[in-house]
Amino acid sequence: MADNNTGELRRSLGLFDAVTIGLGSMMGAGIFAALGPAARAAGSGLLLGLAVAAVVAYCNATSSARLAARYPASGGTYVYGRERLGDFWGYLAGWGFVVGKTASCAAMALTIGSYAWPAHAHPVAVAAVVALTAVNYAGVRKSAWLTRVIVALVFAVLAAVVVAAFTSGAGDAEQLRPANATVGGVIQAAGLLFFAFAGYARIATLGEEVRDPARTIPRAIPLALAVTLAVYALVAVAALAVLGPRRLGQATAPLLDTVRAAGTAWLVPVVQLGAAVAALGSLLALILGVSRTTLAMARDRHLPHVLAAVHPRFAIPHRAELLIGLVVAVLAATVDLRGAIGFSSFAVLIYYAVANASAFTLRPDEGRPARAIPVIGLIGCVVLAFAMPLSSMLAGVTVLGMGVAAYAIRLVRAT
Repeated sequence: MADNNTGELRRSLGLFDAVTIGLGSMMGAGIFAALGPAARAAGSGLLLGLAVAAVVAYCNATSSARLAARYPASGGTYVYGRERLGDFWGYLAGWGFVVGKTASCAAMALTIGSYAWPAHAHPVAVAAVVALTAVNYAGVRKSAWLTRVIVALVFAVLAAVVVAAFTSGAGDAEQLRPANATVGGVIQAAGLLFFAFAGYARIATLGEEVRDPARTIPRAIPLALAVTLAVYALVAVAALAVLGPRRLGQATAPLLDTVRAAGTAWLVPVVQLGAAVAALGSLLALILGVSRTTLAMARDRHLPHVLAAVHPRFAIPHRAELLIGLVVAVLAATVDLRGAIGFSSFAVLIYYAVANASAFTLRPDEGRPARAIPVIGLIGCVVLAFAMPLSSMLAGVTVLGMGVAAYAIRLVRAT
């Protein structure tokens, strides 16, 4: 809430609130979708990949937190890269965010379809995108209380899946041994599972809203990540033990297959509801975030300036939202879930690579993190990005390359 006298946000959030917001950003639909592609890449080695993804996520979030404290402005790494590394790197981060999170939107929509009506996943995904674009256009936002409801529901559903798997007698601990996992497979799984941690940097943007931010934010980030990692690990172990790496790798709705194989078919509608609600919440927030970054880049003329228009009645970037909705709908109708997750992870990892490089340039008096954090984060982001499935990596390089070409053309025209 803003202070009407100073124009600053009220510092009303404590450690518990900050951790809850972090969980609300991470505990979404990613875990419902990413286990299958990760198991296909690494088999039982996906558990190692999950740990690697969490380490990279921690470094990224810590670097972002220090930068957010230094540059408390909207735009995230688009701003940090521009201020610390130069205009091009800010642009590259912004472009990576827009295209990566647009693919995330498609992945969330396909998750809704895969769980709600598997036989018609693509039409359901498109319908969800159209509906939520209309909701955003009307100015409806996902409120704090709704975030808490979604987090509670996701926790309850995941807990039910874990309990059903562990008490069914259908699990086999032997299937957890990473006997045939390769280093390349584990790294690729880490990159794909990175998708499930999306949203962790939301804590880093709370500098104006938490009490004692210099102390609260650095504590909230590892706490939220630790809770998320523990929950994800339990779910991954449950799914692996019941389905085995081969069946899990083939699953498009892995948690549905887990409860069926555990002999608890009565949980199927519960898991379907939980996945659909989580994905709808994530999709609503993602469309909102992508359209705002598009607006910021359009205002700076890094994207067509026509996208900077704000609706006179609804006070939203309506052209940006309609364009994002159209692109996501096309993707949801044409791509598969694994491809969307892989492409999204590639582009967003590049975004966070710029964040880590920016954090490395901070001086001690500017709140620089321990040197190892941005270094590990930067190297981790680059390695995971280029370990993506070949099709996702090539698509990512191509789309980012198109963005770089557009930047170069604009630069030439300006000179």
